Amino acid sequence: MTTPTHDLPTPAGGPDPGGSGGQTGRDMDEPPKGGSFLGYLLRKLGGALTSMILVVVLGFFAFRMLPGDPVLKIAKERPMSPAQIAELRSQYGLDKPVIVQFWDYLVGIFTGELGESYVYRKPVSELIVNYLGPTLLLTATAAVIAITLGLWLGQLSAWRRNSLFDKLASSTSLIFWSVPTFWLGLILLMIFGGTLQWLPTGGMITPGLDPWSFAGIIDVIKHLILPVITMVAVVYAQFLMVMRASLIEEMSEDYLTTARAKGLTEDEVRKKHAVPNALLPTVTVVFMHIGGLIAGAVTVEAVFSWPGLGKLTFEAISGPDLPLLQGTFVVFSAIIIVMNLAADIVYRFLDPRVRRA
Repeated sequence: MTTPTHDLPTPAGGPDPGGSGGQTGRDMDEPPKGGSFLGYLLRKLGGALTSMILVVVLGFFAFRMLPGDPVLKIAKERPMSPAQIAELRSQYGLDKPVIVQFWDYLVGIFTGELGESYVYRKPVSELIVNYLGPTLLLTATAAVIAITLGLWLGQLSAWRRNSLFDKLASSTSLIFWSVPTFWLGLILLMIFGGTLQWLPTGGMITPGLDPWSFAGIIDVIKHLILPVITMVAVVYAQFLMVMRASLIEEMSEDYLTTARAKGLTEDEVRKKHAVPNALLPTVTVVFMHIGGLIAGAVTVEAVFSWPGLGKLTFEAISGPDLPLLQGTFVVFSAIIIVMNLAADIVYRFLDPRVRRA
């Protein structure tokens, strides 16, 4: 009995017996091509914009729940009559209905006029610009060192899995990761700044030095050492563990066996084939934690009196200095949102599977 032709299975990529609907020369196991980059970008921008709107709204209402009245705190610092307190409240706009204050806040966000700091008596936008540079210097230095150290140790640990080096590197990093940032900073400050007196105990530069002179640059570097070590110690473990797990997964792939069969040494297999592929999952982690580093600078800058946005935020909380708190909160949140958006975009270019999703 002859089997009808239309019941025979069609090979993947073969011609369509019916003459229609065939996909000649195409691997049927290949995932379908995803949408355009523009559509992907618009979706991610929409998500980032939604997050930013929520941040703006939260930045206004959340800080008004903090205990304490900034006007009454100012009144305690110097004798003021009830009439003067009422005048000060009117000057800061705190006598207006909340909805009117919220509208003024929104207008300020879009115009860049974030109000005047209660404590510094200066425009918030001016303060943020002045204090942003030291924060970027501190966090950029810490980020470069943490990423480099974490990825380097992570790939070595994975390649020497279950060795003494792997156990020491992994356990040490996890210990530092679990240590509270402020506690580690205080310990380093007491040992190297207090007991041994090897390094400065606070600030960014010794008063009187020109920061652009050779002596000033060396002095800034000395002031950087302890806060940078504190930030690196509690962050690099995240990069190490992600890199280690990603590379261990790649080590079981067939293409590495092929590379060895071609005569490549183990170092060449690791550096040219395994590590580049294992780096893909770390991209998102790197970008996300760059933003997190900047936001996490609040504790480190407060401990080491580093004149950045973190210290500015810490001082604003004790007020509460509402305009300054709102401004720094929006800036920190915007940096994190932008870093997450950049991670999504870069990852799409690096990993073709994302482009087909």
